[in-house]
Amino acid sequence: MAENIDLLVKGWYVVTMNDTRDIIRDGAVAIRGNQIVAVGKASELEATYQAAETVGGDRFVVTPGLINTHIHITGEPLTRGYVPDDTPFEENVFMWLCPLYSVYTAEEERLSGQLASVEMLKSGTTTFLEAGTIRFLDEVVDGLIEVGIRGRVGKWVWDLPPEPDVYKQDTDQSIAFLQRQLEEFPARPDDRIGAWSILVGHTTCSDPLWTAARELATEHGVGMSFHMSPAKLDPEGFVAEFGHRPMVHLAELGILAPDVTMTH
Repeated sequence: MAENIDLLVKGWYVVTMNDTRDIIRDGAVAIRGNQIVAVGKASELEATYQAAETVGGDRFVVTPGLINTHIHITGEPLTRGYVPDDTPFEENVFMWLCPLYSVYTAEEERLSGQLASVEMLKSGTTTFLEAGTIRFLDEVVDGLIEVGIRGRVGKWVWDLPPEPDVYKQDTDQSIAFLQRQLEEFPARPDDRIGAWSILVGHTTCSDPLWTAARELATEHGVGMSFHMSPAKLDPEGFVAEFGHRPMVHLAELGILAPDVTMTH
């Protein structure tokens, strides 16, 4: 007797992630609830399972979900074209983007996160790592859960911020933000949405904040992510302050590890 499943996804080709990376001609994926229960030839799965719904067919290629390892889901998605393409990094960030982010409401950030998520899902991206530039984390997480995407997120955290005043936070506040998000949104393997130890990075973090973020990531078993060196501003700033470049300084602090994702 055939087993009941919720969904059978059929494809002309099915690209697998098994040990031999098989590509199955006329394949299918069987899904029950939120679990993949079988991958194989469509004819074999149709004989084994009774699907409540079948999608796809011989015009489709079924692939594993793509992973976007750096995206700003709030801010830019609602204002594409707002920032000039020909501005230098410092002007782009501090004269255009930071002021833009500072005036977003919680509802606008929630909608921005949902828009970015739907666009990712429609183009095959099922998992993302957010850039750590969310101000209203609770509202954004609620919106992401409603969409159903998988992601790792973080609140806007830095303790050496430039203007505007809305971003000002000291080291203790920054560490408290990280601690709270890691406790409130644990990144367990089966959780679609969870928090990482994410910093804005660049030259906006003190050594105590770098170190605390590293310790919290290790304590909670999650990754650490931040921006670094998209332009000369960061290496020049580190050389002026510490006498060496960012990677040397972060290595000396014990920040660098296999679970660190740096952008730029």
